[in-house]
Amino acid sequence: MPGRRGSLAALVMLAAVLAAAPALAERKYDPGASDTEIRIGNIMPYSGPASSYGVIGKTEAAFFDMINAQGGINGRKIKFISYDDAYSPPKAIEQARKLVESDEVLLIFQSLGTPSNSAIMKYMNAKRVPQLFVASGATKFGDPRNFPWTMGFQPNYQSEGRIYAKYILDNFPDSKIAVFWQNDDAGKDQFKGLKDGLGDKAGMIIADKSYEVSDPSIDSQIVALHDSGADIFFSWAAPKGSAQAIRKVGELGWKPKFFLANTATSVAAVMKPAGLDYSRGIISTAYVKDPTDPRWNDDPGIKKWRAFMDKYYPDGDKSNSNNAYAYVESEAMVQVLKQCGDDLTRENVMKQAASLKNFTSDMLLPGISINTSPDDYFPIEQMQLMRFTGESWELFGDVITGEVGHEQSH
Repeated sequence: MPGRRGSLAALVMLAAVLAAAPALAERKYDPGASDTEIRIGNIMPYSGPASSYGVIGKTEAAFFDMINAQGGINGRKIKFISYDDAYSPPKAIEQARKLVESDEVLLIFQSLGTPSNSAIMKYMNAKRVPQLFVASGATKFGDPRNFPWTMGFQPNYQSEGRIYAKYILDNFPDSKIAVFWQNDDAGKDQFKGLKDGLGDKAGMIIADKSYEVSDPSIDSQIVALHDSGADIFFSWAAPKGSAQAIRKVGELGWKPKFFLANTATSVAAVMKPAGLDYSRGIISTAYVKDPTDPRWNDDPGIKKWRAFMDKYYPDGDKSNSNNAYAYVESEAMVQVLKQCGDDLTRENVMKQAASLKNFTSDMLLPGISINTSPDDYFPIEQMQLMRFTGESWELFGDVITGEVGHEQSH
């Protein structure tokens, strides 16, 4: 009998081992994830009025190529599927449906633009598919109570507006301000931040004109703002509109203190087309290292980014800050997926995205880090002011935190 009892004990032990094995190696997947692959969707304006942002999608594709060449994330390769929506909200809805229902992506990452993301937000939340690290600073994308599946990334536009307001009140308290803004949620958000930041001095704003992203010319608006007698000018516009505004202000011989939205500070896409002479002295904000700033020439992070560009995106313009921005976003996305381990469910993706602690990137400015929590969907809330020299951007002052309370996003 001893032999039989021994084999029974062995069977019992084997059964116990087999029962324990799944707990050790349990892999959880939602559509878009498997043992070998993670499918990530993306929507970009590769054509249309905001097409200069299209390089962001190209940089992200190159970044994931690099990650795959290095073995992927926890052994899984990234399949990055990016579609063009031409900066059109109806087209964005069509592409989001295609990504979720046909391509069965795990999540949509970094879809670009306030109008497009606003259009797909209800759909993404109804489907419970992460709409992660949205490429827009609109405050509405940091509202976990009402839209738990949508998270922004960059400093929100209201914070940016408040940072400028603080600088103006400290340095030019008797000025008159003219504002040129994009007629959508982005422009309205930026304008609100400026007004809120000026507080009881909001009467300093004596004129404002809006424009549509599709407008071929914005000359009449700039002429009207020039005629207002303002000595401070704000341009809150997409790259094309901002370049046109800078050029027109220059052609009019107007010399206001000029503030420019930080989404339109690319030397390659805005300052050069507008005219470098006209661009000199413009003030904006930054949170990403500017590849054109000589101070970073020997910076290890910039060197790493340049090596990445050379190898994986050789056609990419190294003077275009959008290519640096896309790199930061992609690093954060990879960090979230690493934290997910073998639990690649959509719920866990959002859980990990909402638990980033002091994460920094090679390309973020020193002193700026990424922090999220279940009730804080604003990953970056710090910026530094910078001034354009005529060739590159130069940082000045301290890193400033925009004071938009999270409760204001609800």
